[in-house]
Order: sequence, then structure tokens, then C-alpha cells
Amino acid sequence: AGPAAAPASRRPRGRRAAPATPPAVTGDPRFEHGPLAVVDAADDGQVRAYCVGGLVLETSAASLPALVDWALQEAGLGQPKLSGPGKDADPLLVLTATALQRFGLPAALTDEERLAGRVPEDHRVVKQLTRADWQLTRRGLGPWARIYRPAQGRQRACVQLCIPSWDALDTRHWGDAGHLPPAELARVLGVYASRVMTPRGSTAVTGLELMTALHPPTRASAPAPDGTRHSEHNPGSLGRDPVDCAPCEAPDGHPLLADLPRFHVRGPDEKLFEEAYDWARPMTDAECTLRHLVGLDVNLAFGAGANGLTVGLGAPTRVASPVFDPGLPGSWLVDLSHVDLSKVRSGKEWVELDDSLLPSPFTPKGERPEGPAWYATPTVAYAVELGYEVAPVEAYVRHDHGRYLDGWYQRLRDAYLATMADLGVGTDLSPADFLAAMDGCKERDPHLAIVVSAIKATVKGGLGKLRERPRGEGWRPGHAWRALSRPTWRPDIRAAVISRTRVNLHRKIVRHAAVTGRYPVAVLSDCVVYAAAGPSPLDVLPYRDGTPLPGGFKLGVNPGLVKHEGTQTVLWGEEVRDRFDAPELNLARYIKDGTVTDADGGE
Repeated sequence: AGPAAAPASRRPRGRRAAPATPPAVTGDPRFEHGPLAVVDAADDGQVRAYCVGGLVLETSAASLPALVDWALQEAGLGQPKLSGPGKDADPLLVLTATALQRFGLPAALTDEERLAGRVPEDHRVVKQLTRADWQLTRRGLGPWARIYRPAQGRQRACVQLCIPSWDALDTRHWGDAGHLPPAELARVLGVYASRVMTPRGSTAVTGLELMTALHPPTRASAPAPDGTRHSEHNPGSLGRDPVDCAPCEAPDGHPLLADLPRFHVRGPDEKLFEEAYDWARPMTDAECTLRHLVGLDVNLAFGAGANGLTVGLGAPTRVASPVFDPGLPGSWLVDLSHVDLSKVRSGKEWVELDDSLLPSPFTPKGERPEGPAWYATPTVAYAVELGYEVAPVEAYVRHDHGRYLDGWYQRLRDAYLATMADLGVGTDLSPADFLAAMDGCKERDPHLAIVVSAIKATVKGGLGKLRERPRGEGWRPGHAWRALSRPTWRPDIRAAVISRTRVNLHRKIVRHAAVTGRYPVAVLSDCVVYAAAGPSPLDVLPYRDGTPLPGGFKLGVNPGLVKHEGTQTVLWGEEVRDRFDAPELNLARYIKDGTVTDADGGE
């Protein structure tokens, strides 16, 4: 190893920039300048770090190793842990294009580097880090890099880098944040960090890391007689070691399925297939006489589906001919083809419906099951709720279980509601006032609108990461891929959340149909489209003296309530379906702005 790096600066000199969002400071003196800094190099050669709350620090760091030292020793950056047994968040340094050039890195990656996700290992900046005894994770020096030294006892020495010009901030979730001036970018990321957590990578990675931060796998034991402590399992967490899923929960190509014939296609009696809705039907003659198609979107639908949900914490246990237990998370092989949607129990009463106008609650495409199939616990429980008996043939259940996602949901819910309140959309608005407040709310503060988008992506992406598929890496079917080594690779938890989200939506659809006689034309994930005489959600949803239908859709900003997704004309819908010769084209996919780019390419 080479000599120690020179001091990065004399002291972090600070000044305040233009007023911004108040700093996300918790009162912890170790992190007095907040969780992160956007580092920029000015034309005069001065390197400045833009922190939350408009604070600007100056540093004389002339190399990346020196900047890392400065961030850890002098900058006062970081974030306290979210849970007692957890770890403090490492400082996040966001490097602008000018800062990259100042420290000897390219402002943009080449095509080859972008495919590799990093600069080459022989790059001179990587060598500088190595000579200064810094290490990089297996991700290397890429858009989201971690630079660290092995921990000494309880002392961590680690800095996270975010490089927007290397596409660290996905435009689908962060909009144009990567092109904002340093102070404005610091505000956007600072609000997200203070309300969710300091970003650790993409929104999906951060969503998964938030689960672990709230439920660390280990904790310190009670002191022994000699006063020493040791690491032990933290109850309610997923632990340190990965567990195998059940064979029916394994995605195609999983090592558990290595003995299957190469081109074997598993059917519903071999594979758990809990996914979000993608269903549509032709409009009836009566619906064609109406003028509008109105889309309703459920706020943070998958977050609401996770709230209060009991999920498995440990490995599954196979049970033959089990008695169904709605309180036991798992996967159940059961025939639900006898459930008749023309007569179901809704609440405490039986109701008669036109089942030809309803999607089945048991399949993503809304088709009625044809025989035994694997389902997650919430799906089977819903069949019982609808008034029908179930007789599972087989199950994989998890006796070690808990409400693992409650804290995760609550933090993301609070982040979402606080940011929406900043945009002028509160939780106590009447339906009409809510619609008025939502209209144009993103234009009131485009930066906070970016934060809202990122929070929503954190919910969906974090749940998606629970069943992460191979990402290149020379993977071959039947062999393990990197994500399987994580205790947070849990396809059963993802399936349970999606199952519950889908049946939650179906329950509201059934209640709405039973009371109003209106049925959805299309459902896509968390969006439902109805034909209506007027263009407003108030023309679809029944309100009496400002009170919504019990158990049905309700307008509001809270997770699980609905907002206006968009309105198009019935003529538009029929013209689009005629153009693509697709009478069952899912109009929910295009209801937001009416733009149709392809027939039905998937969400």
C-alpha cells in the first residue's frame, strides 16, 4: 500500500445558498450537515459540496481518495440508523460531471463501460484508491459505487458514490434530477433521504435495503456474566442466511428445477403465478352509449397490500392435504374453479352479479381457473371470504412468520403523505377539493414531484427485488445466480403482497358493482377504467353527502384510496381497439394521456 492520503481540507468551510427545504438533520452531531452532498468543481478550480438546507462546504481535495477521507473525517455527513440493532447510513457523495473531470474520471461512460457497469479495473483512479488502501465492492467503480475499508470493531469506513452522468438516476423514476444544478439536486435527494433513507443504489435497491435497515438480521445479545456480548438472530428479521423457496415458488431456471426437461413449461399446478392484473373486455352496448372512459388509480397500491400482511420469515414446510388456515403464510395447491362470481358474499350479504363483466380474482389475466393451481394465502382466503369452501391438496407453509413489512410500509407511507402535503394535497380534503388539489400539483414544485415518483418506485422496485432474476453474469438455467445468496431473495413474500393487492382491488370492484351496477372495462395493475356519462371520477364513484360507499373506492391521497388517472372518450377507446383489431385491448394502459404506441406490449 502507498502512503496515506494527504489531508483533504483544513476545515469544512460552510455558507448558505438560497433557501431550500429545511435540512434533513436529526440533531446527531456526527451528521450535522445531513446525509449527503452534491460535489461540484467550479471554473475557478474550487471544489464545493452542496448539502441539504442550502449549506455549501468547500474542500481542497484534489483526488477521489482525498475526497473520501474528507467525507468521513471532516464533512459531518451521514444519517443515524433506522433501527436499534442497525447501522448508521454511510455518507453519500453525488459527483457532477465537472467533479468527475476534476478527479480524473470520464464525464460519461463508453458503450463498453456502460454494458460492464463500471470503468475498467486498471483505470488510474481505481489504482489511486487501491494505493490509499481503499476497496471497491464487486460492482466496481460504476454509477453507484461503494468505497470502503474493512470495519475495525464498530467503526465503519465507507462512502457511497452516486454519479448521475453515468445514469445512476433512472429517468423513469427520477425524471430530470440528474440534470439539475447541484443545489437543487441536493434538495431532491436530501428530501428523499430524510423521509425514506439515504439512497444505496437504484430505487429498487434502496427499497430492499430499507427492509433490512428496519429489520437488521442480527442484534447484540444480552451481556454474559463477564460482560461480553455476541451477535445473535434478530427476531422478526429474515436472518443472515438465505433459505430455499418451495419448488412451486421457484422461477424458471432455478436450481430446484434443474431436473426438469429442458423445454418443459410448467402449468398452474406446478408454478405459483401471483401477478398484478392485466385484464380487459369488450364494452357492452350500454357502455358504448356513454361518452367517457374514466381511469382510477390506487395510491401506493402494493404498499397498502403489504400493510398488516403476515409473511413467512423462515423456510417452508410441505404439508399434504392440509386444512386451510388464512393466518398461515404459504403457497397452496387448491382448485378454485367452483367459485361462481355471479353469486358471492360481499360483506355480510350475498349479492348477484354479472360474472361475464368481471375479472376472476384468482388469475392475473382475469380468466376463471380450470383446475388445481398454486395460490398464495391471501388469494385462497379471498375465495373463502366470497362464501366458498376450499380443500387444498398440498401446501408449503411457513410456521415462522410475522408482519415483516409493516415498518417498511409505514415509513414509505409517511414519506409519500408528507411530500404530497408539501405539494398541497392533504389527507383531510373533500372529494372535490382533493381532485382540485391533485390537478397540477406536480407543477407547484417539480422537484418534490420527482421525490413522489421516486418514493412510488421504491415501493414497487423493492418488492420486485424480492424475486430478482439473473442479470447476465454468465448464468445458465439450473444454476444459481447472485441474488439467491441474499436472505432477502424471497419470492414468497413478493407473491403474497401481489396476491393481497389484487384481491383488495377485486373486493372494491365487487362492492362497486353490487351497489351501482357498474363494471370495469379494463384493469391494469393498480388502475381501473369505467365507462361513465361524465369525465370526472365523481361521475363514477357514488358519494352521498360527501360519504363514500363503504368498502368501495374512495377518493383521497392515503395509500389504498384512489386518484384520477385520466379520462378519454368512449369513441377514442373504440377507435384504438379497431385500429389494432383488438376488441380486448387493455385501455387502462393508455388512459392517462391517450397515447398508444403499440398494441399491447405489456406493462
